[in-house]
Amino acid sequence: MLTSVLALTLMLPATPPNVDSAATVLIVTGAEGEERYGRMFAAWGEQWAEAARQAGAKLVRIGPPENTDADDRDRLRRVLEAEPKEGLAELWVVLIGHGTFDGRVARFNLRGPDVEAEELNAWLAPFKRRLAVINCTASSSPFLPALSGANRVIVTATRSGHERNFTRFGQYVAEAVSDPQADLDKDGQTSLLEAFLIASRRVNEFYTVDGQLVSEHALLDDNGDGLGTPADWFRGIRATRKARNDAALDGLRAHQFHLIRSEPERNMPPELRARRDQLELSIARLRETKAELSSNEYYRHLEPILLDLARLYERVDQQQTATPPAP
Repeated sequence: MLTSVLALTLMLPATPPNVDSAATVLIVTGAEGEERYGRMFAAWGEQWAEAARQAGAKLVRIGPPENTDADDRDRLRRVLEAEPKEGLAELWVVLIGHGTFDGRVARFNLRGPDVEAEELNAWLAPFKRRLAVINCTASSSPFLPALSGANRVIVTATRSGHERNFTRFGQYVAEAVSDPQADLDKDGQTSLLEAFLIASRRVNEFYTVDGQLVSEHALLDDNGDGLGTPADWFRGIRATRKARNDAALDGLRAHQFHLIRSEPERNMPPELRARRDQLELSIARLRETKAELSSNEYYRHLEPILLDLARLYERVDQQQTATPPAP
């Protein structure tokens, strides 16, 4: 673990500076099944679209009512093929609709042929950009191990493919991603982690008020182990429990995904933001090893990372001072 922490501090952004860092938000609305579901899916999709507009993101929508072509699976494949595979711009893929699981294969239900979890992973495999996939459907859990990987945040509405009932998570995460009240650490922006935690909390409140047993349990994976962490493993924005294989805690990368950034974040050059995120991950990973190190060893490894971080913020201040204010 310590070796990987130190290696991370030496990584530099692979993308040249001064590239466009505006995210792409791909909203895929599946087959509605019944009219009442179609109305809900359309409303959730519009909430995501409005958040993307506020963020100045590139917005792409697939599914009703945007497209008349019934083969949304092929359209999804073509859109992903056309997207740049590298760069500092995040790619957010939001799946809204129904899902199924037959005990072996999980599918996201589209107009025309459905898309399977492994198919979607194959289409996403070339991407080296930071990637978030939010699957808001029933039976979505098998998408998590299929899509999990480095530099990815995967969120599913269920913890099992056998949680087949209609899920409310999609509504609450669509509301939370642009909600200032979901900003748990009060840094002026709502991260994907915070949206996940708030949405999970509101799902539980819905079932409690309605007098029903909770039939959906969302998971988040951002450490690449394919296991996922439920919201009740977090205290505030920090996971307090680890998976059985002692993998790194989930939540660290997800807390670096902000669709609508605060003004200081928007003003930070994208290459410095990427480097800052790497350094903060290094500090978080080092903190996980603190119990294994003597006090002197811990601070000996921590000091150079903190110095790098201080120098980075000094560069940010210098660049912002040198840049004249917009007229």
